[in-house]
Amino acid sequence: MALYAELHRHLGGSVVPRVLWRYFQRHSTELISRFTEYSEFEDFYTRPRNTLDEYLELHTLVESVQTVETLPYFIYRLLRGAYIFENLAYLELRYTPYLRTPEHLSQAERIDKMTEIVNIVGKSSHLPEYPIITSQILCMHSRLPYEVNKAIVDLAAQNKDYVCAIDVAGGDSYYAERLEEWISLYNYAQNLGVKTTGHLYETTAGCYPELLPYLMRIGHGIQIPLLYPELLKDVAKRGQCLEVCPTTYLKTGTLQDIRQLKLVFDRCFEAGVDIAICTDNAGLHNVRLPFEYENLLTYDIINFAQLKACQDAAFRHAFAWPYTQRPASLLNGLLKPEPDQVLAMQDYSR
Repeated sequence: MALYAELHRHLGGSVVPRVLWRYFQRHSTELISRFTEYSEFEDFYTRPRNTLDEYLELHTLVESVQTVETLPYFIYRLLRGAYIFENLAYLELRYTPYLRTPEHLSQAERIDKMTEIVNIVGKSSHLPEYPIITSQILCMHSRLPYEVNKAIVDLAAQNKDYVCAIDVAGGDSYYAERLEEWISLYNYAQNLGVKTTGHLYETTAGCYPELLPYLMRIGHGIQIPLLYPELLKDVAKRGQCLEVCPTTYLKTGTLQDIRQLKLVFDRCFEAGVDIAICTDNAGLHNVRLPFEYENLLTYDIINFAQLKACQDAAFRHAFAWPYTQRPASLLNGLLKPEPDQVLAMQDYSR
């Protein structure tokens, strides 16, 4: 039964270790030649890293094999797992389309190729046997030039059937030297009617209050309640939602203990700021969304009522969810017996 919404999942980090291992065995054995068996590869792929930069290097391993030819293979397996094992009704996949184009091409040729990538991801994401509502978030990148990032915004505006928003990714410590550029790109996106989120306030190096007014949702954002709780009032006033990805902060060295997130949730609930619980990179972490829920409950970071509030918030802030209610509410309506059925059950019970 599909019940959940996932708002923050990277295409590059969504491939679970076993699927990636099998692909490498069949097509790119040189990439796994240093591993004698699968368990060694899984340990390498999923172990914690010391910094966000070190962690993000793993994305390049997957990006290099997510091409025009292979994207349908990876997306099919991603959606199959999301539907069967995670009970997802809604999924936003984010990625940088430029990084799925051939590196030997010129910049202009790679920009032109991005449309093909968006179309392939969009078409591959519609699978009748796994009926998840999906949409794409296109990521600008902190290491790409302005011309490419502007082209990504244009691409989002031109492909609203497949794309619901833009993002900026690539390591939040690199935004500072180009802050005016990011502001201009987000302003440009808003003028084109493109929705916005962004990796911000994930680490202590990624705190840029100047960018906050341009975002509809905040990718991670945990440093706001942790270090700058005075900003929560404005975050609540703007109706922004934090996309909190619990396992990520342990994998990147951002937090040392998951229980540090209790302050994040407590302060956000107190301030009226919505949180959507997400996985970020389910493959790199070898976890699924229900595990994130269970972990937060197990460590008493949230209670069941707060979990439901976060699940409701995920659907409420989903950029492309077409309904006014989450699936559980819709199912309750479908399963509610008609008056004559109630009478028949009452007669039977006498």
